Amino acid sequence: MFSKLKSGTSSASQGAQVLSTNNILNLFEVGKYVCSAGPELIWKVYEGFRKPDGKEVSIFVFEKKLADKLHKPRRKETVTEILKKSVHYLEMLRQPKLILKVVHSVEDCNETLAFAAEPVIASLANILAYQASIGGRAVNGPPSTGASITATAMPRPAHAKEYNFLDFEIKYGIRQIAEALDFLSPQVHHHNVCPSSILVTKTGTWKLSGLEFIVQTEARERITCTPWTSRLPKMAQPDLDYIAPEVQLSSYCSSHSDMFSLGMVIFAIFNNGRPLIQANHSSSTYMKQLDVLENQIHNVLPKLPAQLQEMATKMLSKDVDARPFVKNLLHTPYFCDRFVETIQTLDIINMKDLTQKCQFYKITLKESLPFIPKKIWYQRVWPFLQHEMMKSDVSAAVLHPVIFLIQESSLEDYETLMLPAMSKIFNGPKHVPVQVILLENLHVILEKTPRDDIRKEVLPLLYTAFDFSDIEVQSTAVLAVTNVSQYMDDTAIRRMVLPKLKMVYETNPNDLKIILNILACLEIILHRLEKQQIIEDVLPLLWIVNQTDPEVIARIAVIYSMILRDKKYGLSVNMIATKIMPTLIPHTMNPGLNLEQFQTLIEVLQDMLEQIDRNQRNKLKLDTISMQSPDRHRPLRHLYSSDNMHAQNFNIPNLKIEQRKTSSAEDMVRKNSAGSWWFGGSPSGSDSNFLRVVSSFPNRRLSDNMLNTPKIRVAPSCASSPGSTPVGTGLPIRRHSNVERRGSTINLSPPSGGSMPNTSSSVPYLLSSSMNSIRSRRQSTCSQNSSTGILQQLGSGVVKQLSTLQNPYQLFSGNK
Repeated sequence: MFSKLKSGTSSASQGAQVLSTNNILNLFEVGKYVCSAGPELIWKVYEGFRKPDGKEVSIFVFEKKLADKLHKPRRKETVTEILKKSVHYLEMLRQPKLILKVVHSVEDCNETLAFAAEPVIASLANILAYQASIGGRAVNGPPSTGASITATAMPRPAHAKEYNFLDFEIKYGIRQIAEALDFLSPQVHHHNVCPSSILVTKTGTWKLSGLEFIVQTEARERITCTPWTSRLPKMAQPDLDYIAPEVQLSSYCSSHSDMFSLGMVIFAIFNNGRPLIQANHSSSTYMKQLDVLENQIHNVLPKLPAQLQEMATKMLSKDVDARPFVKNLLHTPYFCDRFVETIQTLDIINMKDLTQKCQFYKITLKESLPFIPKKIWYQRVWPFLQHEMMKSDVSAAVLHPVIFLIQESSLEDYETLMLPAMSKIFNGPKHVPVQVILLENLHVILEKTPRDDIRKEVLPLLYTAFDFSDIEVQSTAVLAVTNVSQYMDDTAIRRMVLPKLKMVYETNPNDLKIILNILACLEIILHRLEKQQIIEDVLPLLWIVNQTDPEVIARIAVIYSMILRDKKYGLSVNMIATKIMPTLIPHTMNPGLNLEQFQTLIEVLQDMLEQIDRNQRNKLKLDTISMQSPDRHRPLRHLYSSDNMHAQNFNIPNLKIEQRKTSSAEDMVRKNSAGSWWFGGSPSGSDSNFLRVVSSFPNRRLSDNMLNTPKIRVAPSCASSPGSTPVGTGLPIRRHSNVERRGSTINLSPPSGGSMPNTSSSVPYLLSSSMNSIRSRRQSTCSQNSSTGILQQLGSGVVKQLSTLQNPYQLFSGNK
């Protein structure tokens, strides 16, 4: 990481050149220039990394050549000793929460003085100088930080120029400095509280440094001190713009003097970085501006938060006794912010026991994060949690706020800031509580994780969780599949998830929580399973699940309902009737079912019955149709149509009809026919006494050959014949077809009495009894329809022939 940073920056090489003769290079890699701090901003701060372990630090460097212009060697040595003493006090007055933490003590050489401290991003002087420059201060005006023009010529870091504080940061920072003064007050007075003595760490915490001019606390309240003077080097004295009036006027200081200096810092923060007194290293200017200080306070006061105005005004009182103590300031409503206190607790969390730590992470911090700015999340909270996650005793508790940060972070922030640390958690060894929390929130993690990382790092965490022997982990893993199935491909669900679901059930067949989670999971992934898996794996599992619990019954019913709605699942009616319904019907009497659960169960059973009913009815109808003759189901007009049946042989005994004039087509048919147009042949012949109309004219319907269905009156041939036998009386009517078409005028009747032999003796009765009827009806029949059928023509021809013969019996003579 550092080599990449070092290779591309000239500042990194410059820092190495500055420290080329200092032993600190043997222990640390020096990076790019970051900021400046200390009296007259003489400390240059560079990025650094400790060589043995790569720990990130800040390297503070003082180039002794900056003091060469003092011309007096003793002054040069004085500055060097003051700076070395400040590092010594930082190490002695160690308070990680409030005081800048020294990582490596000062290293001295002929050219430089250097030490390593915790990573910082800027001094408050750098940030306020930028705010003053954008706030309208003249470029050539006095420096807003109290630093000299020579010092302010030092380049400001690029990131500090764009740094802007949030209200939360200011409240948190001021409180940090106030608590640092409270920490020092029993032992020493700082005596140089100013922006150049306050450093902003990489986590956003304000730390107090600049202990070059501290004054030991004595029994007496007031301690003699040296006022600012032009006879001493500026870099060897406190910042005149922030010195308390009693120091400059009366040469004494106390704890209240630090409160005045802090008050000046507060006003400068809310005054766009400009202090109320800008003495420009002149004691006379200081005195003049001190006289109008109250007016300055009055003008700037509205810029301060309302809850802080009264206390800040008292802090700048010229009357030392009127100034508040530090504890009074900390109890101001402005600082009584539980979210600020939550952030401050992170600094002292290691002082608490394990139970208090877990309680803080799981409840206090998690509930406070929504009210803490996101900038503080990534600056202060996440770096701390990232470190705490690796501690096995609190890792499970730390994951609660971590999951919240993941959920609320942007994709870019998660991928760049959080994912590298989370990957260590995914791939490293995990205790059961950690595994459970990760599985419960796996859907939150997957929403922000890139797809490649999902497949390589996150999903393997889920698959391996099924193999845990702990029941809670297995149950949570099943629930996790329900929540993240959309991130899994079909192959993984079919080959990994479904077999493991069966395995988990077989391991815990009586655990109600696991059973419910398995059923919920099946309900989600069902549509992604193949038909064979449904039949071979899912259905058998549903049959053996313990169904005593009403919730289990309801979930099983829902799954069956899903299978019924889609035919691709292959649920047959035989399986429904023999396997499924017998397992569900008894539960309709389960007293534990509520109304909604009962309705769900009944609706599924009704759907199953309807499917069985529909299937069986269709099957039985098809079976019935296949067992019956097709003729029985034809419509009546087809049943008796000459197109669809072979007409019964129609026999008029002892009747021979003379040939009528026929068409050429009929002649051709007759010539080619095997039979002849005559009746009364030998009874033993196959064509004797049959009317071969259908055989002779196969392409013509019987209905085409007649206008009216002939009504043939036939005398009874035996005693059982119906109707009356006397001539002239009504005889039974036999129709050529049972379909009533038109009335007929043809009457053919055999002689009455006894049987009707096949001889010519029966013909006179036929002619005598029927001729009048034929003649009387022929005219009315023809008038109804002009079309002529072949049978009607046949009857008309017989009548004409017989009417021309004197002896009708000649027609039926045996001569052919």
